[in-house]
Amino acid sequence: MSMNSRSLLLSPNPNSLKYRFTNGLLSALSRINRKQSQQPRSAREIRKRHRLIKAAAYGSMASSVGNRRAWSRALLWKIRNQTRRGYAARRNITSSSRQLSMKKRICDLQKGDQSKNRVEVGGMGQVDKLRRLVPGGQIMDTCSLLEETAHYMKCLVTQVKVMTSIVEIYSLP
Repeated sequence: MSMNSRSLLLSPNPNSLKYRFTNGLLSALSRINRKQSQQPRSAREIRKRHRLIKAAAYGSMASSVGNRRAWSRALLWKIRNQTRRGYAARRNITSSSRQLSMKKRICDLQKGDQSKNRVEVGGMGQVDKLRRLVPGGQIMDTCSLLEETAHYMKCLVTQVKVMTSIVEIYSLP
């Protein structure tokens, strides 16, 4: 990518989310391109490349936010641990989620029955669906989940805008 096309993607503010995300994504994509073989690609190589680009996009997004948000911490943790193979890594992820869920239930029981004071947002079925969509949402209370969801959506919109700009730059004649 030329410097001119790179400057079109970058926002003028180096502290902005878009700037940090774009820098991280372009660096990751260039590393992926350097590793690319010149041979014709098989379906397996295409799937592997797809996974690498997807991980680069999500990793860049989470890294640009840093540890300030629970969803970014959960996403970075997931990406870091995807390189591990085998049953033990998968089992630990599942058991740690269960442990955190149990700790949350115990804390709720110790606080007493405050369910009368809680306001349900859209019913528990919808909140549970939201928990599955937001990284790390399984262990958040409803209020934190809504805050994290709003920020996560803002970052996803930025991710789409930046990736659309990259496609537009490369599809120019």
